[in-house]
Amino acid sequence: MSFLEIKNISKQFGGDYALKEISFSLEQGEIHAVCGENGAGKSTLIKILSGVYSSGNYEGSFFIDGNEIHFKNIHEAEATGVAVIHQELSLVKTMSVAENIFLGNEPSHFGIIQQHQIHSTSKKLLEQVGLSISPETEVSELGIGEQQLIEIAKALNKKARLLILDEPTTALTETETEKLFGLLRHLQLSCVTVIYISHRLKEIKSLCNRVTVLRDGKFVATRSVHDISENELIKLMVGREITELYPKSATRLKTELGDGAPILTLINYSLFDSTGKKKIDSLNIEVHAGEILGIAGLMGSGRTELLMGIIGALKGKQEGEILFNNEKVKFNSPAEAIAKGIALVSEDRKRLGLILPQNIRFNLNLSTMKNISSGGILSGGKEMKRTLEMIQQLSVKTNSSETEVQQLSGGNQQKVVIGKCLLVNPKLLLLDEPTRGIDVGARAEIYELMNQLLQQGLAIIMVSSDLPEVIGMSNRIVVMSDGKITGAFSSDVTQEEIMIAATGELIGVQ
Repeated sequence: MSFLEIKNISKQFGGDYALKEISFSLEQGEIHAVCGENGAGKSTLIKILSGVYSSGNYEGSFFIDGNEIHFKNIHEAEATGVAVIHQELSLVKTMSVAENIFLGNEPSHFGIIQQHQIHSTSKKLLEQVGLSISPETEVSELGIGEQQLIEIAKALNKKARLLILDEPTTALTETETEKLFGLLRHLQLSCVTVIYISHRLKEIKSLCNRVTVLRDGKFVATRSVHDISENELIKLMVGREITELYPKSATRLKTELGDGAPILTLINYSLFDSTGKKKIDSLNIEVHAGEILGIAGLMGSGRTELLMGIIGALKGKQEGEILFNNEKVKFNSPAEAIAKGIALVSEDRKRLGLILPQNIRFNLNLSTMKNISSGGILSGGKEMKRTLEMIQQLSVKTNSSETEVQQLSGGNQQKVVIGKCLLVNPKLLLLDEPTRGIDVGARAEIYELMNQLLQQGLAIIMVSSDLPEVIGMSNRIVVMSDGKITGAFSSDVTQEEIMIAATGELIGVQ
């Protein structure tokens, strides 16, 4: 008998199936990957298994230990031993580690919370997940990797038997990822069953026992990870063969610097935050028309601050020079940068790139309303024409331009952000983690779009923590550490060389 058995699960929204007759099973103590493109139905399945969608709001059934489950809410799921670790962590940053572990589950005696029990149990749980920190530490003092382990400790405190992790390594370093994997393997020995949601196929191959592929809300296949290659997995996910994930455009193959003139030049550029702390230290960078300059580095290296500083989004002192099209510039706001022809696709599309409750049409035209207005009156015809053209150009999967952006998959949300930037007709496009949390099919489409933009003469600066992406898409690569450039490479660099430079060792820098 399987530990978890899913039988003919279906879920509709407005007549459209998010899931249709999904059936597969998990064995006890198995680490089982579920993968598929954004919109494949993974999130809907998680919500059914964890009680977000209560029994009666979907068709079909699922069983744990042979017993049919009818969760009415999340609390019933947790009481049965089902816990979800979301991509966006749910810890309260201003509370201690121990308070977070027991939040909503505090032990009490005659109405008095047992602080000693909270402290001692938290200490044991922290040891179990491999954290050598005090239970009294405030969560805000910890890194993302440590916070994620606290989420798992919180789940273990509730006696979790089925642990569901949604894109758990998105913001983790390689070391933090290995620590997480070690913990999951240890939990596996304790008969905890894991559903592992990820787009990172190498991680699935390294960690998991089996993988189930969903596509367009339907079950495609369940395979042993030892019996399937990454290319075969991709083909199952997207329904077609992607022959080359990182296509080399004619422009990028022609020359390492392209044929274009410098679009952006930074000369001894330094940036300070509002407290006077130096975030960027004497950078010298040049990017040309028709090329992608990749920027790699660890979290906190200053990559995002560099992009934000260029467009005037950080309110701190700047030193050195920024030349845009050989003209000295200093932007006091992103609006000034947009007016000149520089657009930024932020790493946090949901918070900084989109207004989620608004529709696609509104979001696409958000930065350029004045261009389609006369006397303060918006031209609805022009707005709709631009919207439909951009939806078609970027292959945004939607039935209507009036669809709320929050209803779109991650990949389609990112296309809307990029489309909003393209409508300002930029000469320089800044991309910060452009494919984070996006499935392989949407990634391939975004890479192809980037190539098309290069052929139109745009320059692109791309910040990414995905080293194969940086190497595969860039003409040149610079590596940052502590606000400085510690490496400068052509696109034939290895991941190992980039990581050495990212730790602060100077490589290829004069």
